Amino acid sequence: MYHEFFHLEEHPFSLTPDTQFFLNQQSHREALNTMLVALQHCEGFIKIVGEVGTGKTLLCRILLSRLKDKFVTAYIPNPYLSPEELKAFVAQEIGADYNPQMQAHVLMSSIYRKLMQLAHHGKQVVLVVDEAQAMPRETIESLRLLTNLETEKRKLLQVVMLGQPELDTLLSRTDLRQLKQRIIFSEYLKPFSSKGVADYIRHRLDSAGGNQHLFSRRALWLLSVGSGGIPRLINILAHKALISAYGRGLRRVGIAQVAAAIADTSETRLKGKVIAWHCRWPFVVGAAS
Repeated sequence: MYHEFFHLEEHPFSLTPDTQFFLNQQSHREALNTMLVALQHCEGFIKIVGEVGTGKTLLCRILLSRLKDKFVTAYIPNPYLSPEELKAFVAQEIGADYNPQMQAHVLMSSIYRKLMQLAHHGKQVVLVVDEAQAMPRETIESLRLLTNLETEKRKLLQVVMLGQPELDTLLSRTDLRQLKQRIIFSEYLKPFSSKGVADYIRHRLDSAGGNQHLFSRRALWLLSVGSGGIPRLINILAHKALISAYGRGLRRVGIAQVAAAIADTSETRLKGKVIAWHCRWPFVVGAAS
């Protein structure tokens, strides 16, 4: 296993979102701060948009870890729910009375009573919706109606929506304009800059107990170009480059190993013929990963 070869305590470039490896910089920091400030002030809808692989799910987990005793949170990782399923989910997450035979108006009354009870005890309820672009139109409307529940002074339910750019397209529909008008804050997750990519690589290596300078400066530059600054692509390319270096017995990752990783990755921003030169991906079936 290459993590032993490079004296790493764990794999630094796993695709599984892990809050240990979160790097609080650039647009991710701005988005996190916006969410925290808006939620503290009981604002309504908050929208975070980012391309595939920019770290939205990890940002969700960081946000949930930062919302402490004052908050009651409900996290929807897969929003492809019917309106009835959404209301049932919210009811169960906040501890409202619920059974599958409840009529719709009875369930809404149960949710309202529980929200009022939580507000009376100083609790704020936050619903975090990941991959929100996949939520059906009817369910989004049901979500909007849930946020109509309020006291004279505050909303009883706040919503954070995170999604791909298709979410903006969805919310631009004429029949969803009422919800769009309720979005108080909106942020866009941008890819890392070249310096941001280098900081990201070093941070993850350090967090995994390894040498921050395991990648050469030229390797970091090519990683930035090849990944376009997208965190998921950075992880894929860095992982493959480490395998390449390990397979050759190299103690440091150079530009040739990154080039080989790029040539083997269809999602990269670079075309294979641009970086293929003499480099070929040295991966062999059964090699360590």
